[in-house]
Amino acid sequence: MQRVVNILAPLSIGLLLVYVLYDQSARTPEVTTTPALEPIPVSESFQPFVAVSYDLPTSISFAGEAVPLQLPDVRERLDRELQVNIYLQSSTLFLLKRANRWLPRITEILKEHNIPDDFKYLPLIESGLVNGVSPKEAVGYWQIREAAGKELGMEISNEVDERYDPIKSTIAACKYLKNAYSKFNNWTLVAAAYNRGVAGIRRDMEDNQVDSYYDAHLNDETSRYVFRILAIKEIFEHPEKYGFKLKPEHLYQPEELKIIEVNETIPNLVTFAKSNGSNYKNLKRHNPWLRQPKLTVKKGKTYHILLPV
Repeated sequence: MQRVVNILAPLSIGLLLVYVLYDQSARTPEVTTTPALEPIPVSESFQPFVAVSYDLPTSISFAGEAVPLQLPDVRERLDRELQVNIYLQSSTLFLLKRANRWLPRITEILKEHNIPDDFKYLPLIESGLVNGVSPKEAVGYWQIREAAGKELGMEISNEVDERYDPIKSTIAACKYLKNAYSKFNNWTLVAAAYNRGVAGIRRDMEDNQVDSYYDAHLNDETSRYVFRILAIKEIFEHPEKYGFKLKPEHLYQPEELKIIEVNETIPNLVTFAKSNGSNYKNLKRHNPWLRQPKLTVKKGKTYHILLPV
């Protein structure tokens, strides 16, 4: 037994030395030499990007109701939304282009329902005139939730969702706005209520013991809401003042469409579109309220489908 220990001892010591040397090499970081970076030459004509702090308008109103710019916090809140939208250049630029297609028709509907013209800017901040769905499942240009849409008389089903229809959703929004005005008799509070809800704004006014939107302490989203509308209004009324220069031919124009009256079930909308000289893509572009590739028409019901001339 003693002899075995003597034979193994030198081997154990050798293995230990190998382990120690390996361990030290693993712990020792490899030294690398980083080449010095050459300075980037800057020409004398180089100009860095300049962010301009734009002046606020001397006065501004919403639906004929003056905004109290003499209040420091009101000026700062408007300033924030104005600068934000000015420097969202690409987004605001495309909004200016897209709005040219829809604002004239939206303005007409607002006028027909005796809603102030300034409310045409509300769907711009709600959706950017894109038929999207919010995290709270609000839908369409006016971002109407399902329960509210049904209360306003809209058809919402698996196949048809009128919240996606720019015209019918504008009419539904007008109903909501008129009802809210009957509660507040103040259009600024009506705009805030579109975000917060009529009950929510009424509760906020009671809790704050005030009757003005600009005097109330509100949640952050509602506190910014009217100022977002005001900022878009100011930019749309004075685009070049804020650096937006658009040629008339760059604005998106309304397309010439024909109306097809439908009172029978359409089992295949792809075939229907082709038989009417178009295709399914165009049918969906102009009729986003059609949610399935078919349309079931109940007895006595009529739909109007738009297709390019």
